[in-house]
Amino acid sequence: MVSRRGEVYLALLDKPGLIISVDELNRHALDVCVVPVSTPAHRQFARVRLPIRSGDGGLEHDSWARCDQVTTIPKSRLQFPPLGTLSDAVLHVVEERVRLVLGLI
Repeated sequence: MVSRRGEVYLALLDKPGLIISVDELNRHALDVCVVPVSTPAHRQFARVRLPIRSGDGGLEHDSWARCDQVTTIPKSRLQFPPLGTLSDAVLHVVEERVRLVLGLI
């Protein structure tokens, strides 16, 4: 099974994780880069955490992409199949927020 950029999986202790590593790496590496997704709102982090509406990415609840907590996990921690894939518009904003957190913009 190959995970793809923008897909959401149950991963981190049965919590969703959004794949942000590029597909070329995802095909060959044993690890993937993910942005954790959670349901609690932390409005004080609104600049670096992105709200995701229920249904996008297959998520059952309104959630937050925690762009300030990018991590790498073994692909063996992903529960296939993915919950879904984020819309391109939301994935683009996640990418911008990750760049902001890492000082790349």
